[in-house]
Amino acid sequence: MTHPTPAARAAAPNTPRAAARSRPARPTAAPGRTRITVPGEIAEATQVTGSAPDPRPAQDPSGAPGVTYWLEHAWLDSHVEPGVAVRVNTGNGRITEVRTGVTAPPPGAAVLRGLTVPGLANAHSHAFHRALRSTVQVGSGTFWTWRDVMYGFAARLTPDSYHALARAVYAEMALAGITAVGEFHYLHHAPDGTPYADPNAMGEALIAAAAEAGIRITLLDTAYLSSAITERAGGAPPERHQLRFSDGTADAWAERASALKDSDHALIGAAIHSVRAVPADQLATVAAWAEARRAPLHVHLSEQTAENEACLAAHGRTPARLLADHGVLGARTTGVHNTHLTDEDIALLGTTRTGTCMCPTTERDLADGTGPAGRLQRAGSPLSLGSDSHAVIDLLEEARAMELNERLRSRTRGHWTAAALLHAATAGGHAALGRPEAGRIETGALADLATIALDSVRTAGPLPRLGAETAVFAASAADVRHTIVGGRHLVRDGVHSLVPDVPAALATAIGALRG
Repeated sequence: MTHPTPAARAAAPNTPRAAARSRPARPTAAPGRTRITVPGEIAEATQVTGSAPDPRPAQDPSGAPGVTYWLEHAWLDSHVEPGVAVRVNTGNGRITEVRTGVTAPPPGAAVLRGLTVPGLANAHSHAFHRALRSTVQVGSGTFWTWRDVMYGFAARLTPDSYHALARAVYAEMALAGITAVGEFHYLHHAPDGTPYADPNAMGEALIAAAAEAGIRITLLDTAYLSSAITERAGGAPPERHQLRFSDGTADAWAERASALKDSDHALIGAAIHSVRAVPADQLATVAAWAEARRAPLHVHLSEQTAENEACLAAHGRTPARLLADHGVLGARTTGVHNTHLTDEDIALLGTTRTGTCMCPTTERDLADGTGPAGRLQRAGSPLSLGSDSHAVIDLLEEARAMELNERLRSRTRGHWTAAALLHAATAGGHAALGRPEAGRIETGALADLATIALDSVRTAGPLPRLGAETAVFAASAADVRHTIVGGRHLVRDGVHSLVPDVPAALATAIGALRG
């Protein structure tokens, strides 16, 4: 799959909001970029770690090209199994066979030493927030003062600079074992709110960045129409820094978002930024758009007490009740944060099977509070995890923090098993992003894997059968040795095959935004 350069997509912004919504056809080769292979387009088999790829793909019994991975230890949802051989059809990127009890690597197999788990799913990301790391740790303040700094970085992004930053950020995710990201995307237009010649230039830059970093993306195209909740219809108009977020109306948002299309590595979903940013009378439009496409729908929910208070004052109900009354909640919907909820809110989310995406490292960084994840799950809300503002990119830390936060809240231990926490970081996240076929090491599943070292200074010592506990409660992203996406060996021994120097890519992209 190829992608035109962000600059070519953006060109000069159109002045009228009624600019044409059709996208230009993608060229067969992007100017200045080499063609890359993305999940679902793999054409080569990988040989034993450290050896050169064999240009002649191995064949599985069906005649399809394939590769075998030998997993020294594999987490198979309920337990850790030693010696597992996984056969992958590299034509469609799916697992065709899982064999246990394989005590030595089969001939020609790629060897993954350590604990291999399904690829991790980062269910909530704002890629450009990565540029804020450390900068926002100077001084004190609140979420709202942090937001002012964030707006400054957002105003400097162009399709090209956003592509460069997101490519580096997604490569950092791959190094951390993340094979799919949910990008909560609301930087749609030029800083003054004028649409680009391609109204989806910024979103397409993110899709291209994920492809070039080798991971899957669910682009959660976000409706962001107002700056505050008001009693009058329509909400308060966007402030100066929010102009580039807004399409004006939900109908205009839907028209633009409809031009985005799924591809091998990309799914298109929807998001309601918050009840603050989408007026009540326009919530149903966004929900209907997602429902018609059976697409994931995400929403920041009750992240701040101030938002709850404003919603109660204007509508006489909580944000969760407002969303329910306008048809937003449901099994394909995920509430992000779900921090400040009433008992009725928890029941609403549970009975509608609305998911919960917890982002503990961001929630603690912004002093937002700790959401009732345990109560939500018991009520029926499936859990997923996200790194959100990317204070760190480490899904193992997100899983660990969810449990440890609950321990601090309750002063008791053991609210989730390590297996349950890994499930939230894998299958739970993939399901929230519209890929229920991912997140498991089993026949028919997407061949997305991550291997965690069991011999680092953090992980050495415990028995391998305790690998899940070691991964969640001791390991970090730095312990990820291998990442496989669609059967492709994307990260090998800690080195990204498509972005060889990820730190330099990050430093360059972030440095360019400082001006």
